[in-house]
Amino acid sequence: MSNNSKLPPVPPAAPTGPGSPRDVPPAPGSFPIDPATLPEPIRDELLAPDPVAIDTASEELKDGLNHCPKCGATDIRQRPGTDLLICRFCRHEWHGQRVEEEFGLGEGLDKLSGTIIASGARDIAADAVNLMSFKCSGCGAEVTINTENAMTARCHWCRHVLGVNEQIANGAVPDAVLPFHIKKDDAVARIRQFVDKRRLFALKEFKEQFTPENVSGVYLPYMIVDGRASADVAGRGEIKTREYTRGSGNDKKTYYDADIYQVQRHVDFTVDDLPLESSAARGNLDTRTNTNNIINTILPFDTKNAVKWNASYLSGFNSEKRDQNVEELRPELEDQLLSVARCQVESSVSRFDRGVRWEQESLDVHGTRWVSMYLPVWLYSYHQPGKNGGMLHYIAVNGRTGETMGSIPVQQWKLLTAAITVGTFLEAIAIWIIGSTS
Repeated sequence: MSNNSKLPPVPPAAPTGPGSPRDVPPAPGSFPIDPATLPEPIRDELLAPDPVAIDTASEELKDGLNHCPKCGATDIRQRPGTDLLICRFCRHEWHGQRVEEEFGLGEGLDKLSGTIIASGARDIAADAVNLMSFKCSGCGAEVTINTENAMTARCHWCRHVLGVNEQIANGAVPDAVLPFHIKKDDAVARIRQFVDKRRLFALKEFKEQFTPENVSGVYLPYMIVDGRASADVAGRGEIKTREYTRGSGNDKKTYYDADIYQVQRHVDFTVDDLPLESSAARGNLDTRTNTNNIINTILPFDTKNAVKWNASYLSGFNSEKRDQNVEELRPELEDQLLSVARCQVESSVSRFDRGVRWEQESLDVHGTRWVSMYLPVWLYSYHQPGKNGGMLHYIAVNGRTGETMGSIPVQQWKLLTAAITVGTFLEAIAIWIIGSTS
C-alpha cells in the first residue's frame, strides 16, 4: 500500500512586490517601525514635524489685474525712487503693505520651532510650466505671460495691464518684493565711475565696448530666513609667553613660545532676515567662469521694508525665477549659521593673542522661518572670450543703497609692468634709506 497520497495543491502567494499588478498594502500595524532603530538622518526626518505654512497669497490680486483702489484702473507703476504705487489714470498714490507687519515676520524669533514656510517659498512642482495664460476681464482676450523673465503684460486689445499675482507652483511668485530706489541714471553714473577708476588696466576691447547705459534692472530671487540655533565649538588657543630671534643676516629667524589651552564655547543665538540666493545659476560661484560673487558684496538690503507681493512693482524690470527649494538651501543655511556662531564667541577668546583654531563644531537648528523675496539689483555684464567659454564679468549696484562693486577684465601685462615698476621703486627707496643712515 502506497503512502504517497496526493496533497491538495498550495495556491501561489498573491504577488505583492513593487510593480506587481496585484500589489496589496500591508495591514495597518502589521509591520510597526520603531524610529529608534533607524539611522540618525532617517530617524530625524521621520520624527520632524511637518512644515507650518504662512499664507501670503493676495486674494484681491488673483484675477491677474492690479486695480487702483480709487478708480479701478489697471495701468499702475511704481513711483521711481519710492515704495509708492501710482495710478497713471487718476494719479492716486498708495503704499504696498509691509510684510514685516502684515504677517508678523519680525516677531517670535526666540520661540521659533520646526520649519515655517511662507506660500511663495513652498516646493516648486516638478511639472510646473513657465507660460501663464490669463483671460482679460476688460475685453475677454487671452494674454500669455512667460514667468521665466516677466511678471506683467499689457492686453493687446484693450490695454489692460495684467500681472502674475497668484501663488503658482513654478517658483515665479515670491511672498514679497523690495522695490527699486536707485534710478537708472544714478546706477549708470555709479557704474561709469567704478570703471573710470580702473580704466588704466582694463582690457582694450572692454573699454571700446563699455556702454553703461545697457545696465539692466533685475529682481533677483532670495530666501529670507529667520532662525533660532545653538552651536558648540572646540579647539586650541595659544597665548604668547616669549618672542626671540636666532641666527643672523639672511638666516635670522623669529621664534615664539606659547601656552596652549583647550577652548570650548557654547552659544545660543537667533538670526533675523538672513538672505540666501535661491537661484542655482546665481549661487554658482565658479570664479573660473563668472563673477557671481560680486552680487554678495553689495549686501545688505533693507529687507525690513519689503512689501507684500504685487506684480506692478516689476513693470519695466526683468526678473529671475527661483529654482531651489528649502531643503536644497539648508546646507548653505547651516554654513552661514556656523559662521554667525564663530562671530558670536569671538569676543570671549580675545585673550588668546596667538589665535584660536576651531577643530570641532556642532550646530543644532531649533527653528526656521522661510520667506521668498525679490531683491533689486542693477546689473552690467561683459563677456570676455577665452578658454572654457571665457569669463562673464558683472558690475552690480544695490537697487536700494547704491552700493557698487564689480569685476572688469584687465590686461595682465600692464599689471605685471606696474608691479615690477613699483617693486623697483621701493627697492631704490630702501637702498637710499640704508645708505643715508650708514
